Amino acid sequence: MKTIYFHLMPYPELPADFQQKHRSVWVDIDPSLFDPNVGNRAYNAYIDQIEYAAGLGFDGIGVNEHHSNGYGMMPSPNLIASILARSCPDIAILILGDSVALYNPPIRVAEEIAMLDCISGGRIIAGFPVGSPMDTAFAYGQNPATLREKYYEGVDLIRAAWAADEPFAFNGNFTKLRYVNCWPRPIQRPSPPIWIPGGGSVETWSWCAEKNLPYLYLSYFGYKAAEQSMSGYWEAMGEAGREPNPFAAGFVQFIGVGATEKEAYDLYREPAEYFFNRSLHVYAGFADPPGYKSVETVRAGVEGMVERAAREATQRKMAPVKQGSQSKLTFDEMVEKGYVVLGSPEQVVEKLKTIATDLNVGRLIALCQFGNMSSDLAKYNAELMATKVLPEIREMFESEWKDEWWISPSESRVRMAEGVPT
Repeated sequence: MKTIYFHLMPYPELPADFQQKHRSVWVDIDPSLFDPNVGNRAYNAYIDQIEYAAGLGFDGIGVNEHHSNGYGMMPSPNLIASILARSCPDIAILILGDSVALYNPPIRVAEEIAMLDCISGGRIIAGFPVGSPMDTAFAYGQNPATLREKYYEGVDLIRAAWAADEPFAFNGNFTKLRYVNCWPRPIQRPSPPIWIPGGGSVETWSWCAEKNLPYLYLSYFGYKAAEQSMSGYWEAMGEAGREPNPFAAGFVQFIGVGATEKEAYDLYREPAEYFFNRSLHVYAGFADPPGYKSVETVRAGVEGMVERAAREATQRKMAPVKQGSQSKLTFDEMVEKGYVVLGSPEQVVEKLKTIATDLNVGRLIALCQFGNMSSDLAKYNAELMATKVLPEIREMFESEWKDEWWISPSESRVRMAEGVPT
């Protein structure tokens, strides 16, 4: 079982009435709400949190890409990864990921990941999402009907550029290059491991199975919401003749560990309510533009993470507020529905073992910081997770399956944090 400490870098000071007074946390979020001084403090605090977690025993650390977004202040995950490549010398760095279809030409992604792989000594994992409709269709103006085709072509170009022994011409529908020549070259050959994050779409499952690339279900609605998608993915893997290797799959989960169950409830209530009621307040009109979802996904009844977030946010906002009630999602609901795995170390271990077995997933993308969680609490949560939980789940699947999609660092890499070769 591989566990990645994942960080969204949310804006921590959205107003308490954000849900009532603002349409969306994504795309058209009010620019005046962003205080650059808050951003300065938050970015440095978040980098510090990731660096702290990197020394605790997680298998990897993770960053991602979002645009015009109040819950994820990382328009360029590669910038953050470049910092971590230097300051965290021994751990896998998961970039989950670069939205390939937003780069023109996509060879830029190949170059930047190769550069990071060299800096890190071969510790980069490249995550290539199709991208949310908010990031791709609205914030960056891509055509949703051709987005997936452009994405597939871009990933093919990147993989070919990494593997090529000499310059070549690429004549795609969206990118035409006379000379493809990726300098620098990645340390990991023929390429860094590639993982594919997705919010729930039939064609992504089939494509991952065809290309033999791990699928990671990205949902902020926990393990219960992952059951349909992971079942569909493993069905697609079986149809493609692939083995049910748990390391070919992963999922995202919010986790709050306390010394006791009561402490966990007391500590994580506020940041969880902040995230789900403010950070995830998405306008429904941005969630499902025509052409973004395929006919197959619509017929299968698969609802993506963002689509669900927008639907639930709209339902809460439109619901009449009766005396003594509220339209906001409560913390008890979040725990009951599985959005947050919560409790003492023993309780979290038991729950994660059950989830990993039921979903057959060998990669846990752990969100141990969320919402407006303070740095002290984020570090406390990460420490309990790393020291009390990970030792109990780390050996899962290891004796039965080979992990074909993990990093291969150079034995002679330079650890710049210490200034000496490994």
